[in-house]
Amino acid sequence: MATTEPTPDRVHTRTTAESEATWFAQDADAVVAALDTDPTSGLTDGEVDARRRRYGGNEIAAEPAPSTWSIALLQLKDPMNLMLVAVAVVSVIIGEVPTALVVAALVVLNIVLGTQQELKARASVDALAKMQTPQARVIRGGTLTELDATELVPGDIVALEAGDIVPADGRLLRSATLETQEAALTGESAPIAKDPGTLDTADVALGDRNNMVFQNTSVTRGTATMVVTETGMRTQMGLIASMLSAVAPSKSPLQRELNALTKVLSVIAWTAVAIIVILGVLRGQSLTTLLLLGISMAVSAIPTGMPTFVQAMLAYGARQLADAKAIVKNLNDVETLGATSVINSDKTGTLTMNQMTVRSLYFRGRWFTVDGEGYGKAGTIAQVAGEAVPDFTLLAYGLCLDSDATVSDSGEVVGDPTEAALVVLAAKIGVDAPLTRRTYPRVAEVPFDSAYKFMATFHHLPVRGSTRFAELVKGGPDVVLARCATAFVPGGETVPLAEVRDELVAANRAMSEKGLRVLAFATRLLDGQEAAVTADPMSFVEDLTFVGMVGIIDPLRPEAIDAVRTAHSAGIDVRMITGDHAITASAIGAELGLGPGAIGGAELQAMTDEELAAALPELHVFGRVTPQDKLRLADIMQRGGAIVAMTGDAVNDAAALKKADIGVAMGSGSEVTKQAGRMVLTDDNFGTLVTAIRLGRGIYEKIVSYVRYQMAKLFAMVLLFLVASVFDINDGIALTPLMVLFQNFFITLFPVAVIMLDPLPADLMSKPPRDPKLPIAHRKAFIQWLAYGVLQFAVTLAAMLVAPGPMSPTEASVPMTMAFVVLSIGSVLSGLVMRRDPESGLAAPVLGALKILSIPIIATVFAVELGFLQDLLMTTSLTGGQWLACMGWALIIPVVIETEKVIRRRRRRLSGPPELLSAAVAVDPARARTA
Repeated sequence: MATTEPTPDRVHTRTTAESEATWFAQDADAVVAALDTDPTSGLTDGEVDARRRRYGGNEIAAEPAPSTWSIALLQLKDPMNLMLVAVAVVSVIIGEVPTALVVAALVVLNIVLGTQQELKARASVDALAKMQTPQARVIRGGTLTELDATELVPGDIVALEAGDIVPADGRLLRSATLETQEAALTGESAPIAKDPGTLDTADVALGDRNNMVFQNTSVTRGTATMVVTETGMRTQMGLIASMLSAVAPSKSPLQRELNALTKVLSVIAWTAVAIIVILGVLRGQSLTTLLLLGISMAVSAIPTGMPTFVQAMLAYGARQLADAKAIVKNLNDVETLGATSVINSDKTGTLTMNQMTVRSLYFRGRWFTVDGEGYGKAGTIAQVAGEAVPDFTLLAYGLCLDSDATVSDSGEVVGDPTEAALVVLAAKIGVDAPLTRRTYPRVAEVPFDSAYKFMATFHHLPVRGSTRFAELVKGGPDVVLARCATAFVPGGETVPLAEVRDELVAANRAMSEKGLRVLAFATRLLDGQEAAVTADPMSFVEDLTFVGMVGIIDPLRPEAIDAVRTAHSAGIDVRMITGDHAITASAIGAELGLGPGAIGGAELQAMTDEELAAALPELHVFGRVTPQDKLRLADIMQRGGAIVAMTGDAVNDAAALKKADIGVAMGSGSEVTKQAGRMVLTDDNFGTLVTAIRLGRGIYEKIVSYVRYQMAKLFAMVLLFLVASVFDINDGIALTPLMVLFQNFFITLFPVAVIMLDPLPADLMSKPPRDPKLPIAHRKAFIQWLAYGVLQFAVTLAAMLVAPGPMSPTEASVPMTMAFVVLSIGSVLSGLVMRRDPESGLAAPVLGALKILSIPIIATVFAVELGFLQDLLMTTSLTGGQWLACMGWALIIPVVIETEKVIRRRRRRLSGPPELLSAAVAVDPARARTA
């Protein structure tokens, strides 16, 4: 149904469907009529005001940032923090104020750390808003006016020229040699030639809508007039902003696993508390005693230090990543890296340099290869040994004079990137483009236009010893060949084109199949015809002599191939997802060794989610994709159980980066992408991502080691309190609450430091990624934790039972003190041996670990022998013999654990070498991971 809104001058009518109209498939006049505007005089002020009220400003809406207090409240609602709050409250009620203060401080610390992380949430859409073009030249009421681009409305007539940033989405009405750089939106590395002609179908990919221009893309060549079709959130940039807003940040695998583990621990803790309270009630114990027992049990069963220590290890990993030039925004993302099983990489600027470079040259029937990186002018032109070096003069004229771009010695480009590649090739030949242009100015020219796809310039040039009036032509091979009559062959002679046409067509096809963008060059001598050429230069672009062809590509980053190979050896699938054409993308994918299968955006969009999921193992290159396609691919892979890393540097990557488990932005990329991603590679090096994954795997291994150590001790404490309560040992109070807190912080801290500083295993990247469906608390791990916990519990209980002297729950006693000491020293020694599994924890390097672990040993001595700590913790001094007995009991723990690991290593060797799995991963990562 049509909706109308009167204006002072005219009634503007626009249907709802028109907001999604295929403007590119409509004639320019029809678009103007649908938008109810005038291409000559534009809109009146009254019409502009009415449309602004209707459609809003030309601005990208920003996501509201969550308040600090709301984030802190969410942290407080964490189950572990709620349990600790309950412990603090009960401690105050029964007069255990020191315990309450320590627990409260712990809750505050957990909340502060969690809130600081959450406040780093990305303001992705805000960054899009900052990209808004500040000024635009608009025809209003018949007058060309410059105003803020945010004031544009649908129907405005806007003038564009080289150097402009397109202020809104629009349909071209007129253009002259217009080209735009759309890499930020589509991923297309080369500038796109634009033309106002109507496309004959409504099913056209975004990158092929050549009669449309899009907000925040840049004009690299020519001039144009456009009518604004969409503004604000209706633009293609606005659609990306909407996708960003719709994508909810996902929890990392570690967050999910720790949350699940917390729930398990909650059940264990409160079940144990309930058992102890029930037994106390049956025995007729006082309420104060019951509450003290409950607090002691809860503190022992809740891993109070786990959040803090995990954060410390992740922060340590983040510092390591920063040293490797990978910056993570959220500490949990450090661990997510280690679980990565799929990398979806953008091509332009990520795997490639985003610098157009000539790689292949076909000249006078001979092939030449060109080396050198990007826009650096250093490089060589290589040929077959034994052949004479040809005279490249005519080609050099075309490279320099038939182009307008400039490239500084530092590699800075002004103008069209493809022309910049030609200027760099001229420099490698030994020709200075700016000097050549000043020496041989243009007499006439036919500027490039997408309608005829060539450019021609006319100069007075030295040719074979004399000055001649020459025409130089550059354009698409098919267009140039159609206007040639002759061609140069080896030796410099010319022959009729028909004799060599098949060879030239084959050369063009060979370069195109390699994903190269091919440009052809031709010339014609026109001595004495200067006046006629000046009057009508287009009429002389015929009867040309073919000179040669160049093949241009955005080259791979030097480290990309090795990085992909390393990823494959680690069992990680790498896929390239780009806005470039599928042929170009497929050639790059083959050079990278990505794997089989390439598909274009149109085919991708025609597939259902189920069909795409089934086809993914055989698809590794995706060309001509849209931002929506990238988002969909990440979603389907995640639903299939993959942990997805997505790399990119352009705005069109932002939504997919936010959706991915680990979005990786390039440091030189757009601000939007850096805000949307979870990690930024400051050196733009794809290889740095692989290094980051290795560090992430190492951090996860350390977290597993820590959880194993922490859970074993937790089980030991729970069993100690349960057994003490069930058998009424020391009135059910095995240790005081502050003894437990002392254990959890002043003792546990140092074994954790040893685990954190332990070197990474050498074979870390020869194993497949861990199965994200297999949590930290899986069955085998749980059994191991329980076994190690039972060991520590049995040793501690034995030390308590055989200790001399009476037991007392309200006064310091030797049995409770010896249990405290054995538990402390046993924790220190178990941390040493549990830092690696199944490898021996006593293997080198071990000296640094022993230095660190000497600190909690000294702290334990102080806790037992210093008067103020004795009063606080309820400990008593021990004799020399009692200290030796404690050491003997504690040494049982590492001896048993190391013996058990020796048995496991021997069984693993007998069952088969792990190298077989590594070999399988290198051949087929997906199959090996499934196995």
